[in-house]
Amino acid sequence: MKREYRIGLIGLGGMAREHIHWMDAVGRFRVVAVSDVDAEALANVGGRLGLGEEKRYSDFVRLIDDPDVDAIVSVTPNHVHADIVRACLLAGKPFLAEKPFTRVFEEAVPLLELYERRPVPAMIGFTYRYTPAFRYARELVRGGAIGAVRSFSIQYLQGWGSAIYDTPYLWRYNKEITGTGALGDLGSHMIDMARYLFGEFEELTAMLHTIIPERRDPSSGKPVRVEVDDFASFGARMADGSVGVFQTTRNAVGSGNQHEVSIYGDRGTIHASTLDPDRVVRIREEAPGQLARTTLEVPNRCKTKQYEDFLALLEGGTADGLPGFLDGFRNQEVLDAVVRSHVTKRAVRLPLLGRHEADRQQ
Repeated sequence: MKREYRIGLIGLGGMAREHIHWMDAVGRFRVVAVSDVDAEALANVGGRLGLGEEKRYSDFVRLIDDPDVDAIVSVTPNHVHADIVRACLLAGKPFLAEKPFTRVFEEAVPLLELYERRPVPAMIGFTYRYTPAFRYARELVRGGAIGAVRSFSIQYLQGWGSAIYDTPYLWRYNKEITGTGALGDLGSHMIDMARYLFGEFEELTAMLHTIIPERRDPSSGKPVRVEVDDFASFGARMADGSVGVFQTTRNAVGSGNQHEVSIYGDRGTIHASTLDPDRVVRIREEAPGQLARTTLEVPNRCKTKQYEDFLALLEGGTADGLPGFLDGFRNQEVLDAVVRSHVTKRAVRLPLLGRHEADRQQ
C-alpha cells in the first residue's frame, strides 16, 4: 500500500480550502493537524476535518513539532512566512509554503544560510507553474518552436481593488504585514514565470505606484493611508540576453485573474494565459511572407498538478520545474531589486548578493 502523508496545515483562510481540495485530489495526503490565530477558524476547519482539540494549534511551532505531522503546508499572510520556514528548517520538516518567500529580502538571507546548513525538501507555492498553457509554452520555447527568444511581456491583472468596488482597507494593503502590495502578491508570480521560462534576471528598472492612496477602515469607516503599491511595472534584461516588460495591478476593471505571457522569438510568437489554460497560441511564418496563427491544444503531459510534484518531492524524487527553496529566495531577491530601483530611480543589477553558496546547489 502506498504511503499516506500526514499534513499539518497552517493558515485556515480561503486559500486553505483550495489546498485541502488539491490534496484530496491526489489522494495521498491527510490533514492531521491545523493551526491559526483565529479560534473560530480553528473550530470550524478542525471540526470539518474531524480533528480533536489536541490537533488544533494556535501556535504554529507546536504544530510543526508535532511528531504525528510528516510535512507542513503553510497558507498564511506574508509577515509570518519567514518564521514558519525557519521553524520547519529547525525541526527538519518538509514543507510547501505560500509565496512570496518572505515579507522583505532581509528576512530571506538568514533563511538561506540556515537552509544551507540544514536543508529539507521544500516547495514554494508558485502555482502558475502548474497552469498547463504555461508548461506547454515552456516546452515549445525550449524545443525551438519560435527560434531564439528576443523579448517577452508578462502581465498579471486583477480588478477587485478598483475604485468602483469601494474595496476597504485589508491586510493586503498593510505594509507591516505584506512588505509590498500588488508587487509581492501578483508580481512575485510574474517574476517566477520569467525565471521558469527564461532563467535568471540580470538587470531591471522599475516603477511602483499607489493608484488609490486611502481606503476606508471596514470597522470605523474612516480613511486609512495605503503605504504599498497597487500598480507595479518594470523592464528587465535576463541572463540569456532576452528582455522583458512586466506590469501588475489589482485595479484593472474587467480583469478577474488575468495572468499571461507573450514570447517573441526570431521565428514566431507564443502567447499563453490563465484565461485559456488548456491552449497556447502560436504565430509563425509558414511560407515566405505568410504568417499563420495556430491555437494549440495543451498535451496531457503538460497537465501535472502541484501536489503531484510535492508528493514526488516527499518521496525523494525530483521534478522538472518544481519551485524549490532557492526559487523562493531568488524571487525575493528580484522583488527587492524592483523596490530598490523604484526608490533610487536607477537600474539594479542582480544577483544582489553575488554568486554565493546557493548557486552551487542549483
